[in-house]
Amino acid sequence: MSSPLTKNDFAWEALFSERDILRDVDANGIHLISAEAINTKREARLMTKFDHAVNLPGIFAENRLSILPNSRNSYVIGKFDCYAQLENSRSEVISEWTFPDWMESLSPNNIYSESAALLCAQHAGMLSDVLEGEEVDLTVFGRMSTGTFDFSISESGANGISRRSLTVDRAQCEIDGAFEGTDSFAIVEVKNEEVDDFHIRQLYYPYRLWSGKLHKRVVPVFLTYSNEVFSFSVYEFAQPEDYNSLRLLKRKRYQIAPTQIEVEDIRGLLARTQTVEEPVGIPFPQADRFERVIDLLAQLHLANGVLTQEEITTNYAFDNRQTQYYTNAGRYLGLLERQEDNEKGVTYALTSLGMQVMNKAPRLRNMELAGCILSHSVFRKSVEYYLHRATAPSREAILEFMRQENLPLNDTTGFRRTQSVLGWVRWMMELTMEK
Repeated sequence: MSSPLTKNDFAWEALFSERDILRDVDANGIHLISAEAINTKREARLMTKFDHAVNLPGIFAENRLSILPNSRNSYVIGKFDCYAQLENSRSEVISEWTFPDWMESLSPNNIYSESAALLCAQHAGMLSDVLEGEEVDLTVFGRMSTGTFDFSISESGANGISRRSLTVDRAQCEIDGAFEGTDSFAIVEVKNEEVDDFHIRQLYYPYRLWSGKLHKRVVPVFLTYSNEVFSFSVYEFAQPEDYNSLRLLKRKRYQIAPTQIEVEDIRGLLARTQTVEEPVGIPFPQADRFERVIDLLAQLHLANGVLTQEEITTNYAFDNRQTQYYTNAGRYLGLLERQEDNEKGVTYALTSLGMQVMNKAPRLRNMELAGCILSHSVFRKSVEYYLHRATAPSREAILEFMRQENLPLNDTTGFRRTQSVLGWVRWMMELTMEK
């Protein structure tokens, strides 16, 4: 299935053609472009925000290009190494953390925004723990100018990896939250979803700005909040003038709201959940990480239940194809519905069931989601197999369950889909394990 082009794809292809950008990059290594020029096709703020490599327009990805702001009104395009992989490990211990019981305006049971996740992390004391017990207070957030600084960045070329010197002159940067203590100043970038990578610029530009203003240690921190787990990655720039000198120092994971359920809860769900007919016109799930299904539902909940297909692809860590896979997974479970809008195009909305599920506290929400999964026979049989044998079913066993249900899948396609079944079963059974 080919991925549909986004508005950014069309706009950038037009600019590349008009300005002969590829030839300029090949000849000079970079191409400078103004916000004014970008605005002739689409708003620059929408055309240049690629927080994850998967968000890059096709013409960028195909030619190994990235884009960086170098002033408030201009950008530089080149074959830059702009992204860092986020080192995720499910084997890491998740610490159970408490939250002030007197606080009513902020609740760990209802975190659907990045700012709420960050404030919960601060008030629970996680940030202090990450910073080796140093007490910190929120002192800086929002948009600001970077000031002027020089730096070097890795770029790929015909002769391999090389270095390029660039200058940033009062570009705009944004800080989700910066927290100051006696000895440290922590700059925190937050994502309200599980991600595979991030744009180093989000930490590097604020780091250069504030390390030039303060005498104390400036600590870059990347925080993801997904499925009630706060995951902190603490970094340093080993060489401050080197964009790519980002080095991971440590990772720590925390959880406030209890989400653990018991194996008997799963058995109870199996006993009282009725199986449903496979939905007509909705493909069998091809979304391997159920955590990301939940992240998508959470983002729709934050957006009052509706997002366009373009917004999902542009703003979250999905490419066009993943957007279709994960929205279809939500539709398969009866939690999302697809709509056509003459002005907005394709939109996705939470169904009444989806809204009901996402309004529940984390543990009850997970129970409801598990029930939605178990209402489908292939998933039900796979979980029963797991409970009976204390091990996950093989992909061959799951394929046999698919055959028994006469799903409209040939063996080759069905075998690929077994990976999603295993991912969803793993999510459910991990709920019963000690973190």
